[in-house]
Amino acid sequence: MTSFKKTRELLTGSYLADIISDEEFVLLYDCSFSKNLELPYDEYERFDLEEMADSECRAEFRVNKRDLPHLAECLQIPDAFVCNQGSVCDGMEAICMLLRRLSYPCRYSDMIPRFGRPAPVLSMVTNKVIDFIYDNHGWRIKQWNHDLLSPARLQTYADAVYAKGAALENCFGFVDGTVRPIARPDENQRVVYNGHKRVHALKFQSVALPNGIIANMYGPVEGRKHDASMLGDSGLLQQLQQYAHSPAGHPMCIYGDPAYPLRVQLQAPFRNVVLTPQMQAFNSSMSSVRSCVEWLFGDIVNYFKFIDFKKNLKIGLSSIGKLYIVCAVLQNALTCLYGNLTSEFFHLQPPTLQDYFA
Repeated sequence: MTSFKKTRELLTGSYLADIISDEEFVLLYDCSFSKNLELPYDEYERFDLEEMADSECRAEFRVNKRDLPHLAECLQIPDAFVCNQGSVCDGMEAICMLLRRLSYPCRYSDMIPRFGRPAPVLSMVTNKVIDFIYDNHGWRIKQWNHDLLSPARLQTYADAVYAKGAALENCFGFVDGTVRPIARPDENQRVVYNGHKRVHALKFQSVALPNGIIANMYGPVEGRKHDASMLGDSGLLQQLQQYAHSPAGHPMCIYGDPAYPLRVQLQAPFRNVVLTPQMQAFNSSMSSVRSCVEWLFGDIVNYFKFIDFKKNLKIGLSSIGKLYIVCAVLQNALTCLYGNLTSEFFHLQPPTLQDYFA
């Protein structure tokens, strides 16, 4: 119990016993509140998932109450997280803290009524969970995921894209870069300034699959870097040449915008000044299916709105790149649980949560 709370209880008792007057009580009681805007955490009950309604879980954590234990199990969340100063937090409570933090821009003090813990502990636990997910599951999208991108599955993806009217029969996914605005840094502003979007930002390169899963992500890189340059740094072309083949051994490809070079495993629209009707038909058919990659970028921001609040994304104070990778992994988890517009558009079910995190 805080000293301020003890003081208020003593004042209340003294007033009821007629030891102090009305004026003295009002004056002293008003002075017994901390000048810190943080809520007194010990006035709230500790977090109890069983006491929450299903609607509260979906609104605050983006996950249904019945699915939270399954998500924690697939993420291999430990039984408890121990902070450097000795605070211990249950694993389920810790993953809920992270989901609450990411679901909407908020301060840690805003989370005190839900978890009944001081803001410093909420911060330490949340960062512990971010590090855990990044270290143990970040590779699923930072590297070539052989389970998700096996030859048989690449053929399934390509068949789904072709069935939606794409001109290419061997296109299994779509590549694009996304610009994530950040707070203006104090130094080296030009390095992260994106002239096209006119914002200070970090960039990421993603490969989207027709089942609604983000298969590969590279970044962060400085905001001014061109998509083609980011492609070269990522090593994605080399991975495509080595692994992107159908079960029969034929090369499979991904499709990008005109900023990308033309390769066997990387296709792009025709860029001639004068396009023939056939070229226009090709571009139109591929453009109609390529829009799904933008949907996935939108899903990450819509479900985890914290990363869309650029004033709180400061280089040197926040692990912005790591945070975005973790959000992408969690978004894939939500897609496995509930699907999304992309999977519905292509009529292709995403993998189960257990299969994706196997």
